[in-house]
Amino acid sequence: MHCLSRYAVVNCENAGTYVAQSNPPFMSGVPELLVLQVLAAEEMYGYELIKRIRLVTDEAVALGEGVVYPALHALERSGSLRSRRKLVNGRPRVYYRITAKGRKRLDQLTGEWRRVNGGISVALAALGHA
Repeated sequence: MHCLSRYAVVNCENAGTYVAQSNPPFMSGVPELLVLQVLAAEEMYGYELIKRIRLVTDEAVALGEGVVYPALHALERSGSLRSRRKLVNGRPRVYYRITAKGRKRLDQLTGEWRRVNGGISVALAALGHA
């Protein structure tokens, strides 16, 4: 069973009839984090990136084009990504790669996410829900 939210299809197998909140606040920064993380390994074009995020999160997060492309454009404007156009089978594709500034941003976001995740894990364990 999968739950649908504005950002993603979230795997909810053990959550009963849970319906994900549209635009949940905890998703803030997640698209940026995942885009940078995936692009840290290799350059990709947008649709390839969307499929890879779904794959590496075991389909727990499936970001749509309406989330990924604005994130790519914002990251490029900030200098965290660079793009290049390439013709593939006669069609232009825009490939993105992470920059040194993007790697620093990725380190920052990863640290923030681990801190929040750790805090939630501690709270769940303290309340008997771990």
